[in-house]
Amino acid sequence: MAQKSLHRFRKIAFLEGLSFLALLFIAMPVKYMLGEPALVRYVGMLHGVLFILFILLLVDAARLHRWSMKFNTAAFIASLIPFGTFWLEKRLKAIAA
Repeated sequence: MAQKSLHRFRKIAFLEGLSFLALLFIAMPVKYMLGEPALVRYVGMLHGVLFILFILLLVDAARLHRWSMKFNTAAFIASLIPFGTFWLEKRLKAIAA
């Protein structure tokens, strides 16, 4: 059960990181350089859903794996920084091994 939780969290963390980068480096430039805001709406909504899933799965994995508050805080902060979830993936891969 714990490994399954960690696997789900790793997948969502990766997708959340990709959606954040797509929002910042694709959708936002299209909005402000080309005047087309529709992409921000869709990518932003997808990113929002993935972010909520990220938080829910972080809580679940932290509970099952008994992660420290320090690690949980670092994982949360990583989700707010571009490329942060990729750093987190490296740490989670070490935990899974």
